Amino acid sequence: MIDFSREGDIWTATLDRPEKANSLTHDMLVSLAEFMEDAQAARAVILTGQGKVFSAGADLDEARAGLATSDIWERLSGAIAALPGLSICAMNGTLAGGAMGMALASDLRIAVTTAKFFYPVMKLGFLPQPSDPGRMAALIGPARTKLILMGGQKITAEDALLFGLIDRIVEAEDLLETAQQIAADTVAAAPEIAAGIKAMCAPQPGSSDG
Repeated sequence: MIDFSREGDIWTATLDRPEKANSLTHDMLVSLAEFMEDAQAARAVILTGQGKVFSAGADLDEARAGLATSDIWERLSGAIAALPGLSICAMNGTLAGGAMGMALASDLRIAVTTAKFFYPVMKLGFLPQPSDPGRMAALIGPARTKLILMGGQKITAEDALLFGLIDRIVEAEDLLETAQQIAADTVAAAPEIAAGIKAMCAPQPGSSDG
């Protein structure tokens, strides 16, 4: 249900459960977290999916059984955020629910024109994963974060680009190639320079973005 590639300096994880809208089971989340934890050695990591939906979030049956409030989501997003290399979430379609954490923790987010973004946990009776609201607010501001999390709004790719939730819109056939092209300069650079630039881009304690 997930294809993992460790080719050279670019590692790729591809969600491959299109018949279930790439909804995530506990086992899938553990596999993703382990992959991201191992990817400390990678210069760049790409996360993408098969089919028309990037991920519908938690598998519904497992969500009702407790997955919606599991700490595995935080383990995964924390592992992505801790990557020393460049992380790119290349979304082949709509992103919903707890799966938003994977994108928010990535350095860059690109998406196809048909993608939509929503996080309907409030009406389902759950809080978002702990790190997600802060990461979202750092990207798009508190008001727009509330628009999504409290207002229940489904955001189009065009609005997501305007908000700053995603960084580029691409055609579906160009998605993976675009992600690889973006990663190419990082992979070609000296590792300590690339890692140093990433560290310099991080919000500093006490800053207005921190």
